[in-house]
Amino acid sequence: MLNYEFPPIGGGAANAHRCLLQQYAGSSVLKVDVLTSAPEPGFFKERFADNITIYRVGLHKKQLHFWRKIEVIEWLFKAKCYYHKLLRENDYDLVHAFFGFPTSWLCYRTADKLPYIISLRGSDVPGEHARFKLDYKILGPVFAAIWKKAAVLVAPSEGLKNRALKFLPSVVIDVIPNGVELERFSPAETAREQQILRLLTVGRLSVTKRVEILIDAIEIMHKDGCEVHFTIVGGGQMQQKLKQIVSEKNLGNIIELTGRIGAEDMPQVYRQNDIFISASMQEGMSNAMLEAMASGLPIITTRCEGTEELIADNGFVVEYANAEEIAKVVRKLADDRQIYKQMAVAARRQAEKFSWNSTANKYILLYNRDYAKRAKL
Repeated sequence: MLNYEFPPIGGGAANAHRCLLQQYAGSSVLKVDVLTSAPEPGFFKERFADNITIYRVGLHKKQLHFWRKIEVIEWLFKAKCYYHKLLRENDYDLVHAFFGFPTSWLCYRTADKLPYIISLRGSDVPGEHARFKLDYKILGPVFAAIWKKAAVLVAPSEGLKNRALKFLPSVVIDVIPNGVELERFSPAETAREQQILRLLTVGRLSVTKRVEILIDAIEIMHKDGCEVHFTIVGGGQMQQKLKQIVSEKNLGNIIELTGRIGAEDMPQVYRQNDIFISASMQEGMSNAMLEAMASGLPIITTRCEGTEELIADNGFVVEYANAEEIAKVVRKLADDRQIYKQMAVAARRQAEKFSWNSTANKYILLYNRDYAKRAKL
């Protein structure tokens, strides 16, 4: 398995990979070597489980949750050497790569020796990501070549699959959704006393998250006399700009930017809040949204990939990223306690459809399907 980011580096895809490995741990039918990155120079080997070994290529990483282009190039250059070394020393059946680029570039170069599966994640699929628009234009032909050589392509949602097919209609894409750790993330045992409406958003703070729209919505609610507190969890290149916006609007007493919070503390963070809100432009499938649902939080989100699978009777999807509309929907939900309670229960029920065990089993079936297919050739 290849992934250029893995905890503590990265965001949703890194966490998804970790959760998948936890399901593979102890398996009698899988032996897994993982090649990934480390935040400081060197080469590190660690045992994740008896059947899983992680090899980390050390980088000069400046921020754990933001990749500079020079860091991506550094990883590709260094990982290539260790990747070929692992191929020489082991008799692998296939490679499972997270991200179509940069990770899968290594697989593409050895496709004649070893077939590869790609888990598309979101930013690696050309779309409206403001930061990568030029990259998509330049690297589009490379992406297409990598995808065409893959034995299997997998997307975590129908929405991301559709975006990928707009870019390259000729490929076949399977859908295997993300899971959620249902044991770790659960609703609060007792209802919190409703004094101040507590709203939460979680994620890497990039331009695609459009958190400034959520800040505008909170400002509208505050001016309308709503007692509200908004917590923004996550780090990234937009963090300082968002702090500046909050300061300029004099909202520092009701909007809190916590920075990144350790995974061990996140279950409690969700349980301390009432509603999860998002204005994301695009997602593969939001891990944070799944965790919020498992914690019994209704969801209010703008339309993006993955919402069709996640949002039913457990929240509202706002068709356009408009602060006034988001504020209106939040007030509507907050003012109707009966609907709120029903959605909180429905959120947990909906999350229970997305276990990591189910996701892992689907991937194992995919591995076996590809292996059986090649055995017949």
